[in-house]
Amino acid sequence: MDVLIAQSLTCVKQDRVLFSDLDIILRAGELVHLTGPNGAGKTSLLRILAGLAQPETGLVHTNSADTYDVPLLYLGHKLAQNKHLSAIENLTYWSALHRVNPSVESLYHILAQYQLVGLEDLPTGQLSAGQQRRVSLARTELVQAPLWILDEPYTSLDVTGVSFIQTRVDEYVSRGGCVIMTSHQALSSSHLVRELVLEYQI
Repeated sequence: MDVLIAQSLTCVKQDRVLFSDLDIILRAGELVHLTGPNGAGKTSLLRILAGLAQPETGLVHTNSADTYDVPLLYLGHKLAQNKHLSAIENLTYWSALHRVNPSVESLYHILAQYQLVGLEDLPTGQLSAGQQRRVSLARTELVQAPLWILDEPYTSLDVTGVSFIQTRVDEYVSRGGCVIMTSHQALSSSHLVRELVLEYQI
């Protein structure tokens, strides 16, 4: 089943064409690894697919709705946290924005899964970069969406953290979810990984 369809996308930044006439179909149960050199437009493409930016030309839609109506989870390479708030407070605020209402107990349970026991009530600005990344990635537990768009989710994670998130992504795909993500390392999955390569345009 098609989750998202992009047709004839062209992206221009600072008078330079990053990519043009790009067609993409994202399907349920699929992991797509978006690769390419720095400056090729990977983050720009993910933001367009998420509905956070407009292409110069082209459309992003499902068979019946534009991208703004498609339930999805977007996690950028920036953490999007208030570092004066605790992990619990950040997740509570984020949940409210997405109209979900998890119990405090469930939030503590989620953060325990992400190896943040004892750190839940500290301002996230006091946590290490890897721990802050785990708080951000914990959002994947809070909403049900058919598509995850992840921009460098492994940044600052140690080997254990990378392995945990790889497993989490694999489980999500096995249940029919679709993931498109960037990563500077090879992806490990029991499912077929489709590579989408953006070339640097001169």
